[in-house]
Amino acid sequence: MKGKIGMALAAGCIVLSPAVQAQSGADFAKSKCSACHAVDQERVGPSFKEVSAKNKGDQGAEARLIGKLKEAKSHPKVQASDAELKSVIQYVLKQ
Repeated sequence: MKGKIGMALAAGCIVLSPAVQAQSGADFAKSKCSACHAVDQERVGPSFKEVSAKNKGDQGAEARLIGKLKEAKSHPKVQASDAELKSVIQYVLKQ
């Protein structure tokens, strides 16, 4: 019985570990994006509010923007987990 519970806990930890390790969207944006972007003012890149407004109502925006960050298309490549990229894009699109 203890062996089955231990295996279940270990499997759960493995499955959940990327989510636990991923930074929140706001924290990721602050640590990795703030040199070029701000929430409400343009810097090197557009503000998060600009990005959000431009993509409002676009059902494919999240996937497209994640692709830009992963593949360096019109944006420098961002080294991050898929969970972190999804989290930061969701944060940006809520601004």
